Amino acid sequence: MTTEKHSKSHRIVLSPQEPLVAGGRAEELEGQIQAVFKSGFAHVVIDLRGVPSADSAGIRALVRGHTTAQRLTRRFTLVSPNPQVRELLELSLLTNVLEVVDTLVEAKSKTVPWERIWSGLAVAAVGLALVGVGVAWPDLGLEGVVLPGTSFLGQAGQPQPTNLMANPLFELAKLVAAAVIGMLVTVVHRQYRVEKSANPALDQAQVLLCIAGALMMIIIGNSVARAFGIAGAASIIRFRTPVEDARDITILFILMGLGMAAGLGALAVAGMGTLFLCAMIPILNIFSSDRPRTMMVEIVSEDREFPTAHVYQVFAVNGIGFEPREVSQGDEATAKYLTTLRPTDSLEELSVQLMGDGKKGIKNVSWSAPKRG
Repeated sequence: MTTEKHSKSHRIVLSPQEPLVAGGRAEELEGQIQAVFKSGFAHVVIDLRGVPSADSAGIRALVRGHTTAQRLTRRFTLVSPNPQVRELLELSLLTNVLEVVDTLVEAKSKTVPWERIWSGLAVAAVGLALVGVGVAWPDLGLEGVVLPGTSFLGQAGQPQPTNLMANPLFELAKLVAAAVIGMLVTVVHRQYRVEKSANPALDQAQVLLCIAGALMMIIIGNSVARAFGIAGAASIIRFRTPVEDARDITILFILMGLGMAAGLGALAVAGMGTLFLCAMIPILNIFSSDRPRTMMVEIVSEDREFPTAHVYQVFAVNGIGFEPREVSQGDEATAKYLTTLRPTDSLEELSVQLMGDGKKGIKNVSWSAPKRG
C-alpha cells in the first residue's frame, strides 16, 4: 500500500497492491478509508491499478467508502480498475453509482457541480422573471380596488375592480408560479440538507404546501368569511410524519408564505423571496457544523451474562455518548442504548468492535433510528 497526500487540496491517494479479498487486504482497506474520512480529508482516491482481483468483501469496502463520502458531502474516486475488477463492478451495477476514472489526472481534477449550477441558474431566471413581471405590472392580480369617485361601505354604489387579469387563466398562472417556486426551493434545499438520504415525502410536501398557500389566497380573495372558513378547516389537519430538522420546518413555513404571495398576485415579492431564500440556504450551510447522529443500538449477548464492561469500553474509546434504555434477561441478555454519534462514526466499524471477533460474548448488534414520540 502506498499513500500520497495533498494537504492543500485535502486529498489523499491510497494505492493497494494486493488482491482485495476477505480475510486480508479488503478489511484493512475498508478500515483505512473510514479512518481517512474521519481525519478530515475531503477527497479520497483509490488507485486500483495495482489490484489484480477482488471479491465481495473488496467491493463492500469500496461501496462503504462511497456511502461515507455521500453522508459527509465529500468525494470518493476509483482509478483504473483492471478488466476483472471492472467486470465485478458492472455485475454489481455500481459503475453508474461510483465515480470511476481512467487516470490519476482525471481523479485530481475538480468536478463541476452541474446540479448546483443549473439549479442556481433556474432560480435566478424564475426569480428575476417574477420580479420583472411584478415591477412592470404592480397592480397585477389585485382585486376589488376602489376607483376614484366611487363610494365606500354605507354609501351608494359598489367598488369596482380595476384588475382585468382576474380570470381563471390568471389564477392558474398563480398556481403554476407557486409550483415552480416550491420545486426550485426544494431542489436547492435538498442539496444542503443535513440528512443526505432521499426524503421524497418531505420534498413533495414542500411543493404542495407552496401551492396550498397560493390556492388559499385565491379562494379567500377579499372575503373575511372565507378566511375564517379555511382557518377552521386547516385546524383539523395534523402532520403525522415527524420532521426532525428545525430548518426543514422553517422552510415549510417560508414556502407557505411564498405561495401566499403568488396567490395574491404579488409576483415581485414572491420572486425576491425565492431569490433571497435560495441564496441564504447555502450561506447558512457554510457556517453550520455537522450535527451528531442519534441512533438506538440493540446488543444481544450469547448467554445470561451481559458484557457491560466491554460495551462501555468500546463507547468510551470511540467517544460515544450513550444512555441505557432497556435491559431484558432470559436465555440471552439484551440491552438497548440511545447513542450519540459523530457524522464520521461508522456503524459497521462500531459493530465489529462490539462483537470483538466473537470473543466478547456478544451474539448480535443492530442499529436503528430512535422512535419519535
